[in-house]
Amino acid sequence: MMGRNFIGLRRKATNALARVVSARRILAACAFVFAASVPAAAQQQGQPYDLLPVPSVTVYPGDVIDRDMLKEMNFLPNTRSRYPVVDNIDALIGKVARRTLVPERLIPSNAVEEPEIIARGSLTRAVYQSGGLSMTAGVLALEAGSLGDVIRVRNVDSGQVIAGVVQADGSVKVGQ
Repeated sequence: MMGRNFIGLRRKATNALARVVSARRILAACAFVFAASVPAAAQQQGQPYDLLPVPSVTVYPGDVIDRDMLKEMNFLPNTRSRYPVVDNIDALIGKVARRTLVPERLIPSNAVEEPEIIARGSLTRAVYQSGGLSMTAGVLALEAGSLGDVIRVRNVDSGQVIAGVVQADGSVKVGQ
């Protein structure tokens, strides 16, 4: 007797699950139809589209982005304010992709970064300046860094670990 009740409950649960899945599909279809009709409605009301940069080709992690890799596309009004995306082509030129950027998809702000000036493990020089005094020392970068980043470096002579700010010329400014 117990087995029949269990099978009956199982059928009811399966039927309920099927209804939930069916309802989700209907809602998804309605959302798609609504989203497709919003651009036409926005255009009829005179609302401007957001013109945002997107890749025109696949950009792989580590690739330096140039103008040939980008184009602008129209997106729904207020897309720029709803999502944390890069909204200017000039802001992307010269940046490095942190992850794969797919053609004709918005570019999240955290998907690009400044190029590294100092690579981890590379030899560079640390510069200390105070008034008329200037000292330099050979250092080994313990971290990679872009312009303005604070990184740790090790003095090759003394082994002392110090922190400094990455400069445009590839040196590390220490002190102050």
